[in-house]
Amino acid sequence: QVQLVESGGGLVQAGGSLRLSCAASGRSVSSYAMGWFRQAPGKEREFVAAINWSGGSPDYADSVKGRFSISRDNAKNTVYLQMNSLKPEDTAVYYCATRTFGYSARKRSLYDYWGQGTQVTVSS
Repeated sequence: QVQLVESGGGLVQAGGSLRLSCAASGRSVSSYAMGWFRQAPGKEREFVAAINWSGGSPDYADSVKGRFSISRDNAKNTVYLQMNSLKPEDTAVYYCATRTFGYSARKRSLYDYWGQGTQVTVSS
């Protein structure tokens, strides 16, 4: 089993930045892909970003490309999401996920473990 705990969410003004962290425990996720998803009120959970086991080939949703950056530190069993130039439409609960496969994916169903989420609120 893998437990994922997100942190770093909060309230920020439009144009500001936040850095989310997701710490894994229970087993090493160094050989697993990691992803970030988000869910706004009344909407489905959507893909935000993902990264392969090695940290290569980061993938981003078009809505965040150029503003968000995903990275990982396998020694710390942690993945990060740096969010810059935040917009009110980025307001959502952000979830970290991992899949027991080395290469990333955009589909929620391909991820095996999920965190509880962290709230990000961007005010205009």
